[in-house]
Amino acid sequence: MRVAVVGATGMVGREMIRVLEERDFPVDELVPLASERSRGENVTFKNKSIPVEVLSADSFAGVQVALFSAGGSVSLKFAPQAVKKGCVVVDNSSAWRMEEGVPLVVPEVNPEDVERHRGIIANPNCSTIQMVVALKPLQDRYGIKRVVVSTYQSVSGWGKEAVEQLWNETMEIAKKAKQEGVDHWRKLHADVYRVDVGNRVLPYQIAFNVLPHIDVFKENYYSKEEMKMVQETRKIMGLPDLPLTATTVRVPVFRGHAEAVNIELRKDFCLEEVKTLLQNFPGIKIMDEVSRNIYPFPLMADGRNEVFVGRIRRDESLPCSLNLWIVSDNLRKGAALNAVQIAELLLAKKLL
Repeated sequence: MRVAVVGATGMVGREMIRVLEERDFPVDELVPLASERSRGENVTFKNKSIPVEVLSADSFAGVQVALFSAGGSVSLKFAPQAVKKGCVVVDNSSAWRMEEGVPLVVPEVNPEDVERHRGIIANPNCSTIQMVVALKPLQDRYGIKRVVVSTYQSVSGWGKEAVEQLWNETMEIAKKAKQEGVDHWRKLHADVYRVDVGNRVLPYQIAFNVLPHIDVFKENYYSKEEMKMVQETRKIMGLPDLPLTATTVRVPVFRGHAEAVNIELRKDFCLEEVKTLLQNFPGIKIMDEVSRNIYPFPLMADGRNEVFVGRIRRDESLPCSLNLWIVSDNLRKGAALNAVQIAELLLAKKLL
């Protein structure tokens, strides 16, 4: 099978290539595509160095499936052109997610939706994916009445420029501390940990800081990221009127997103049954032994495929409600892995 990866030199694109190899997806020929800026670069696939091609309308001849991760404007322009060439597109941008007739798919949650694709399938937002995987078994067993989520999202969710910003700011702070003879936290003062390294892509310093700001703000004062979580969750789960509110926050972590999720269910529950439902659901791993300080966090999720769930407990302020702490690698299950799983699903259903 001829498989294209659009945005092959980006963080998610490179992760897609790694996942294709790890899962032994039947790739006879990999076609790595990127913008003119990546001309001359190579990617490695199955121990072979493959030159990156510059993306054009002719790039999709003979390609059966294309995984896109190059931004919304690229997807809007080139995905329809790929479809015209007979290619099925799995798009990681937000361009097609809420488009009528375009399936928005998390394979563990709504696999049947791929059957109605018309050439393009959308990959959901990273923070949405890990949440709906955990919500699905609860919806099936108890029904969900309302969801409140606060996210703690790593800089890699923005892209490699934000990762560089966090790294450069952290290094600059360490440099300033050494120059000023700060060798203990008691000597620390604001001038040491406030820096401006230039070429900042996030609105403020992220090192030793937390920003309640992901994507642009909308007229309702929510950020675009927050509204993505609301709208995408409703579409994926087939619950168009689900009450859901989100606060999305950028934290100084390189990789991995965490979420505190409060869920009001329609029926009462046994906490042990909830844990069993989650543990037995595909893609979820429970880490919930607080007596031994066992719970998930981004550092341990880095490079892993599971959605980790811990801190499972009743919300004692409201009947039929519980709290979950959900962690996942945003570049894996939150992007690259989910896209490859969609392609695997298409193959299994003989839709490729």
